[in-house]
Amino acid sequence: MYTRILVLALALCFQNVFSQQLSSQAQISVITIGPGTSLNDAFGHNVFRILDRANDLDVGYDYGRFPFNEPGFYLNFAQGKLNYSIGKSKYQDIKDFYIWQNRSIQEQVLNLTAEEKQAVFNYLLNNYKPENQDYLYDFFFDNCATKIRDVLQTAVGNKITFHEPDNFQPQTFRRLIREKVSTNSWGGVGIDLALGSVIDQQATAEEHMFLPSYIHTFFAKATIGDRQLVSKENIVYQEKPTASTSNFLWSPWVIFSILGLIIMGITYSDYKKQRQSKTLDGILLISTTLIGILILLLWFATNHQTTVQNYNLLWAFPLNGILAWQILKEKPKAWIIPFLKFLVILLTLMTFHWIVGVQVFAPAQIPFLLALLIRYLFLINFFNRKLEL
Repeated sequence: MYTRILVLALALCFQNVFSQQLSSQAQISVITIGPGTSLNDAFGHNVFRILDRANDLDVGYDYGRFPFNEPGFYLNFAQGKLNYSIGKSKYQDIKDFYIWQNRSIQEQVLNLTAEEKQAVFNYLLNNYKPENQDYLYDFFFDNCATKIRDVLQTAVGNKITFHEPDNFQPQTFRRLIREKVSTNSWGGVGIDLALGSVIDQQATAEEHMFLPSYIHTFFAKATIGDRQLVSKENIVYQEKPTASTSNFLWSPWVIFSILGLIIMGITYSDYKKQRQSKTLDGILLISTTLIGILILLLWFATNHQTTVQNYNLLWAFPLNGILAWQILKEKPKAWIIPFLKFLVILLTLMTFHWIVGVQVFAPAQIPFLLALLIRYLFLINFFNRKLEL
């Protein structure tokens, strides 16, 4: 008899721990954090805030935690097999941290019934259990922003309708990224190099919500049943203007322009003297080979959905290494000329892909790509003359 009472008491105790009852004054908010200065902070962040003063509760749940110090982190990230997890912190700590980083903080109080608030809170409590915390991260379709939308939608029974904001113009995924990351930054160039043509497709209205700022935008217009999803908005902290820390002299435009000028300068000198600078050709062909191999690995050897169909291979051709091996010889084979003509055709195809919008490439690379084309044309002319002798 006493054993049964003890078991029942323990069960009630654990139920209270894992399913805490919110008071009638409780409110649930979505917090939107503005972009930071580093690349991984450039897109912002979202957090659920649970505020219940009657229960001395003011916490934030977010889906942006990742095991940076875990063995194999970089390999898992490169392979698209990185698990992110839900995290929990005191809301005051979250606010203080982002104010310290000088990042804007906006709050949207959700217009939920008591039952809906409890359902969302219970979902988060259950998700925070160790066995449920992890999820397979995907930058566009399963990240810290999309989780806010999906968790809320699931917890309230898929009753939320998202409406397009006024003057909404759908964008491609790449354009949406460029809203946050400048094309004249090394992060922007890296993204344009690594991600394929699939991100040049137009995103649906709801797919825009992979960015935290669009969570804020779409939530402001959303309805749940016959009522507005958001009952109140407020700016918790407004980012303060700071002096720009970017160094234009080390920007991609400048560096690629310098590289392009060096290549064209050496090519002009070679043309006038009718010689070949083998060191330059070796560097160009081996570099493009290595970059091409990296692109192929991202395409075929990872689980990333967005690194496929990457037409950067049209300039970073992985078989250039074969040409490098032959072109550096004193007496190269005659097939190097059609090979070089093939590389010119590939660069022409890349330009066509860019113009028609199949894939948009990094604009900062234009001086380098133009110099590469001129170098190939020079080599075709040079070896035509040399092999005729």
